[in-house]
Amino acid sequence: MRIINLNVNGIRSAANKGFFDWLAEQNADLVCLQETKAHAKQIEPAVFWPEDYHCYYREAEKKGYSGVAIYARREPDEVIQGLGWPDMDAEGRYLEIRIDKLSVASLYLPSGSSSEERQQVKFGFLDRFMPFLRECAQSGRDYILCGDWNIAHKNIDLKNWRSNQKNSGFLPEERAWMEELLGRENWADAFRVINQESDQYTWWSNRGQAWAKNVGWRIDYQIVSPSLQGAIRAASIYKDARFSDHAPLSIDYDYPL
Repeated sequence: MRIINLNVNGIRSAANKGFFDWLAEQNADLVCLQETKAHAKQIEPAVFWPEDYHCYYREAEKKGYSGVAIYARREPDEVIQGLGWPDMDAEGRYLEIRIDKLSVASLYLPSGSSSEERQQVKFGFLDRFMPFLRECAQSGRDYILCGDWNIAHKNIDLKNWRSNQKNSGFLPEERAWMEELLGRENWADAFRVINQESDQYTWWSNRGQAWAKNVGWRIDYQIVSPSLQGAIRAASIYKDARFSDHAPLSIDYDYPL
């Protein structure tokens, strides 16, 4: 089973940059997209509904903002639109599909970089999300949570870690939350199960020469429940073409679908 996730930073923009042409060659079973930035009427063209997939979108109420999507080769048994939190569901941040015992979610965690107010929104999301994840782990289902988590976990996960310790995305509180999830709660960062090398990033600022110099952050993940840690087989970050300010993350699992 192959799963690809990408923050497209506007699905129409990514389409214009060749994303769907590339996707057609990837043999992915599931695709999770974040920051689609589009309402239903804006994604009516067939390109946004790949014919080999069952396609699902969760839009934000605000136009041109947030939004997530999932494409699945196999039709899901159930589609869950949102977390049941009115404030975050209005921002289109969570979409989950269920196939047999497997749950796959497309997640776009809030960023706190724009203001202190939004950082508090982010902390509030994290406070609510950890109990939700505990319930997921105890449910008897297998979970893969794909998306832009807007947190770099360790020093190895961003180039300039020393100068970013007071910036959103690498704050001590955010890193401690991620450490709890991947430590005591025993969820796994699927990419790091396979690849422990440095300079492995999924996002680069559009300022300066960040992309050219590989001055990036690894903030896009596939986080798997404890039951799936032994199923991870391969992981890669695609950088041969650029569809947004993020790069696609592809992970292969030994898991029947």
